[in-house]
Amino acid sequence: MTAPQSRHRRVLAIPLGMAMATALAFLPNVSASAADTTATTTVASDASDATSLSYVVNVRPGQGTSQRVQRAIDRAGGSVVIAYDEIGVIVVHSSNPDFAKVIRKVPGVDSAGATRNAPLPAQSTTDVGTPKVLSSEQVTEADAQAADGQDPLEPLQWDLPAIKADKAHERTLGSSKVTVAVIDTGVDDTHPDIAPNFSAAQSTNCVSGKPDTTYGAWRPSAAESPHGTHVAGEIAGAKNGIGITGVAPGVKVAGIKVATTSGYFYTEAVVCGFVWAAEHHIDVTNNSYYTDPWYFNCTDDPDQKALVDAITRASRFAEKKGTVNVAAAGNESYDLASDSITDPVSPNDGTPSDRVIDPHTCYDIPTQLPGVVTVAATGAKGLKSSFSNYGLGVIDIAAPGGDSTAYQAPASPATSGLILGPLPGGKWGYMAGTSMATPHVVGVAALIKSTHPHASPALVKALLYAEATATPCTDPYDINGDGKVDAVCEGSKNHNGFYGWGTADALAAVTH
Repeated sequence: MTAPQSRHRRVLAIPLGMAMATALAFLPNVSASAADTTATTTVASDASDATSLSYVVNVRPGQGTSQRVQRAIDRAGGSVVIAYDEIGVIVVHSSNPDFAKVIRKVPGVDSAGATRNAPLPAQSTTDVGTPKVLSSEQVTEADAQAADGQDPLEPLQWDLPAIKADKAHERTLGSSKVTVAVIDTGVDDTHPDIAPNFSAAQSTNCVSGKPDTTYGAWRPSAAESPHGTHVAGEIAGAKNGIGITGVAPGVKVAGIKVATTSGYFYTEAVVCGFVWAAEHHIDVTNNSYYTDPWYFNCTDDPDQKALVDAITRASRFAEKKGTVNVAAAGNESYDLASDSITDPVSPNDGTPSDRVIDPHTCYDIPTQLPGVVTVAATGAKGLKSSFSNYGLGVIDIAAPGGDSTAYQAPASPATSGLILGPLPGGKWGYMAGTSMATPHVVGVAALIKSTHPHASPALVKALLYAEATATPCTDPYDINGDGKVDAVCEGSKNHNGFYGWGTADALAAVTH
């Protein structure tokens, strides 16, 4: 299967007003022509890092770094960046190409591996494109169609009534005592749709693997991807008479920045993000990415096994501390429950080659980790989005992530089958992908937590699934109408490979 060109296959960025051909270019098996929207986050580095790689060394949790392990790290040419003793994950930099092989032999080390193939980058930024913003005329036109109580751009948000969020808002907007965290490319907390609900105290920059708590470090620069800002607005965009409305417009939102200048979400940053969430009372995390450089991490490879181990420890630690972790299923139309998948893009920071993997032993992380809520995308007609990954027993729930308007056109007054959200700099624009489906589920989980403030993560997830709207298999699934079946859905009406336990239901979240 041909993979899309975007490095991070959780989002398909499609500007409003683009020709349909351009929108289609972001769908699987079609060449993309719009600007790349990969993240560009500055990573601090000194000259000694120029030839270094980053590693995770996993030891027994709760014991701290033993003197034996510390001495071994020193002798192998490693430098400890940070040790997360509570989960037994140590982040190390080393220019020794045999560092991991040496450390794996040390008593007390469970696993160790390089988190990347490319050297640690020097401090820099990358010039990338951003989605085309809504024009003032389009904003005015939408505002003229807004009903009483609607934000100006809400008429264009077909995704809110698709999960009954508009009805839920008549009962509650969610509690300000609930905080969701967007583990992503950074969040522009100065945006008027985000500022009222932003929690700076619970935000940070985790790119290096160690939290940078400098004020504003969570923000993307003007040259960086708008992805995290869009996601944050979809979840908690304030209902304040400006722009769009989020699924849970009364809850707090924090930004945990984890993407490098080149747009990679490396293991040490993701581990840092989950641990930060665990230690800062985050109720729900949004994870609209996969952890680079391997799309699938195979546990029979010692490096990849160490990455799975580290992020599993971190995500479980967050859940143990009260956090519900929600992740995007991906945009390749892969059947994640199949016997084999051809992965043509790994490692994406080295020399990728086609490799056939078994998704039962090679994992998309954090998407396929135990306890993580895995989200598939639907379009304006409620069908699985043409690009969305799927798989019986893998997909837990579905939510609007958008699709080509040619495939699933929304009802008027909405004009695009994509998802509208905020962009940095006080702007708004359309994006699509399982990246956009995930924040809808996060918003519903936040509403559940608002309604049931003492609910454990297990209970929040149980309610999320039990209250979802049962969505039967689409059979046959011929999304482009060419007479060929594009994907096969397995399972029952109440639980299947396209929609999991069903489509997220915000109204049920605040009434049950």
